[in-house]
Amino acid sequence: MEAAIIDCLQSIEFGEMQQFKNMAAVPLLTPKDEGPNYLTLKETLGAGVLSVTEVDKGGSVPELKVTNAGNVCVLLLDGEELVGAKQNRVLNASILLNERSETFIPVSCTEAGRWSYVSPEFSDSGVVMSPKLRMRKSRSVAASLEHLESFRSDQQEVWDGVAEMSARAGAPSPTEAMRDVFTARQGDLGAYLKAFQVVEGQKGLLVMVNGDVAAFDVLSRASAYGELHAKLVKSYAMDALLAASEKPKGASVDKARAFVKEAARCEEKKHNSPGLGSDYRLRGPRIVGSALVYESAVIHAAFFRAEEGDQAGHISSYRQRRRFRI
Repeated sequence: MEAAIIDCLQSIEFGEMQQFKNMAAVPLLTPKDEGPNYLTLKETLGAGVLSVTEVDKGGSVPELKVTNAGNVCVLLLDGEELVGAKQNRVLNASILLNERSETFIPVSCTEAGRWSYVSPEFSDSGVVMSPKLRMRKSRSVAASLEHLESFRSDQQEVWDGVAEMSARAGAPSPTEAMRDVFTARQGDLGAYLKAFQVVEGQKGLLVMVNGDVAAFDVLSRASAYGELHAKLVKSYAMDALLAASEKPKGASVDKARAFVKEAARCEEKKHNSPGLGSDYRLRGPRIVGSALVYESAVIHAAFFRAEEGDQAGHISSYRQRRRFRI
């Protein structure tokens, strides 16, 4: 595995576990900030620094155009949602935008029932796709990179996942929009957010649902994580809400440590990022992961617990269906 990723994972320190209902979270900390300074989508979009639009007037489902007019890099996080323009989208990868740059970014649609303008530019939805759907999307993007050298997802699988989440949450949407599900359950999600407060120096979190590890996210800078904390907690809480409402059984910091060690044994494949740095796709027997590395620093890494048998099964279905093209 890439040395920077191993160093990042081995340097993780584990904070005191927090619990609420059926969700447990362990704050992840590292000794120091690394890599270049950057801002987040939340800090720059709508502030005259960052603008996100369709690629042209007609639009293209799997791509958007981003213009960074600022003198600082901007991090777009895998799974972050943008709303507006012709339909809502989520990022297919974490991308570090160079200062004063124009970049075409790979995205997936999270609003199957709309293809018409509601605004000329996108805004921040305040939502990150739930880890279960992010895992499926990350897995399909890895397959697309392997076979097509493209950051496209299996769009139909994304739509199916949003529809399933909507049905399980009892939150129908007139345009089948993922954001509407989060809005419908914002009261419940707010209770989880109140329970999981950011701690000093925190750069990530590892979450367990019903006692089992779901996933973790870690960033290179505490300031960036602080901006993303609320989004990430609500993302994880959505999966917890839709799981059995039991108090966590068996959740522990030892489980968190074991999962991070397992992540460090993943196999990797390196790809050029649409922005700065390199995009790594990581895979283990029951883990799906990705990492954005720039200047020998892991800017963002995410690892998800995959369901048993998912890895090989999805690659096979990809070859049969070829659903990455719209």
